[in-house]
Amino acid sequence: MSLAMDKALMALSLDEEEAPFVMPDLPEFSSAEDNKLSLMGRLLNPDRQKMALLIMKMPRKWQKEGKVRGVALSQERFQFIFKNEHDLVDVLDRGVQTFEEWVIVLERWVENPPEDYLQHIPLWVQIRDIPVNCYKTEALTAIGDLVGKTVLVAFDPTKPITQDFIRVLVKFNVANPLRKTKDIMLKGGVTATVRFNYEKIQKRCFTCQRLNHEKDLCPLTIRQRQEVSRVRRETAMANLQKSELILKAGDPLYGVLEEEQVAIDPTSGRGKIAKEILEEMRRYLRADTGESHGIKVDKIQQSVKLAEQGTTSQRLALRMESPPKVTSDLNKGKGHIFDYEEREEHSDALSVKSNPNKLMAASMTAQRNADRKSAPCLMLLEGNADSSDKAGSLPSVYSTVFKAVNTAPCSSGVPRKRPAPRRRPPKLVRQQKSRESKGPNVDLLEEKRAGKQAMGNSKKRKCSVEEEERNSTSKTACTKAIPSEGSPSSQ
Repeated sequence: MSLAMDKALMALSLDEEEAPFVMPDLPEFSSAEDNKLSLMGRLLNPDRQKMALLIMKMPRKWQKEGKVRGVALSQERFQFIFKNEHDLVDVLDRGVQTFEEWVIVLERWVENPPEDYLQHIPLWVQIRDIPVNCYKTEALTAIGDLVGKTVLVAFDPTKPITQDFIRVLVKFNVANPLRKTKDIMLKGGVTATVRFNYEKIQKRCFTCQRLNHEKDLCPLTIRQRQEVSRVRRETAMANLQKSELILKAGDPLYGVLEEEQVAIDPTSGRGKIAKEILEEMRRYLRADTGESHGIKVDKIQQSVKLAEQGTTSQRLALRMESPPKVTSDLNKGKGHIFDYEEREEHSDALSVKSNPNKLMAASMTAQRNADRKSAPCLMLLEGNADSSDKAGSLPSVYSTVFKAVNTAPCSSGVPRKRPAPRRRPPKLVRQQKSRESKGPNVDLLEEKRAGKQAMGNSKKRKCSVEEEERNSTSKTACTKAIPSEGSPSSQ
């Protein structure tokens, strides 16, 4: 089944044109009713005017936020749909519209647009230096037609004119340049120059006076730069060829060798024949060897022709270069090739299924290297171990072999064995147990230290006889005086 389908697909002609899709002529397939209150527009300089910013900023510039909705149709064309007729007319009556200081073209939507749709803008022009005999409506209209099609002339001959210009509204084609001046031939052969100023026009090319590109991107400027560069390059090449002639008139080798034989080799940047060889040839032609000049010329030509037959002879005889050396060490100075392109053989080599032993061998090698680094530390630890460990050799510590060894920290980074956690009762429990072990006298002592006293029936505590005896001092009691015997004698 699949073979028959493939043959059917191969039999199809790629050059066969498909019939266009016919859109149904139904109301739900057309937005013409919604587009009646809309303006169509075009950007004149898309390099400096971003469509997304225009859609967001123009309603705010028109002060119609919430009353108009923008739609980006392409990188250059857009549409603004209004909710009310008066808002749409208000925007159209403002004349020339700009965004990012560059002109945009706006026209009302039509269902079947003409060929010159979105090609004209309404532009007010100020005409200056008008000849005194041309202050007529017909003359001003004719002068305005020099810029574009005149639509309106702001001129009233019955009122005083206080300004030095006349304003006319023209329908300007954006593909044409903005004229700055124009010479007019008057009656009697008199020539007058009329100047034009344009209202609301901000940025433009100051070379060709067009509205769709910057000055640096002007075709005239680019063509001029290319022409200047071409002339400069041709002049430099001509001067270079003249200065690089090696065999000039008056040279002994002039006419003996061709210029191509002694020219600069473009691959190496050096002369095809070394300067020392050319000097020897010139010295040989000037020297008096008893041979005729023709024989010398023939010998030089034959020797150069013979040397040009092989690459090695050219290197040795003509350019005086040493031949390349040959080594039997095929890996001499070999380095890594940094190629980041994905290759099939490289991905197969890294696959676990294609070469599983290589990964295991690399893992075992890395483990052995780590053991070698930790061997001195393990030997020191074995000195403090049991005699049974001393008798044996250095234990092999692998992740798959169990061996009871000391895991004290050392320079190799062996982790320290954590001690068992200390299980200690809380502080209150420990104090209670301490009091119970010492007996009740301890509680009395602690109460005395705390300032506690046993309170009886009286407010003051009465000292017992034992306490009085204990608190009595060792001083002898004073002898009482006897009245009949006088004062006691001193003892």
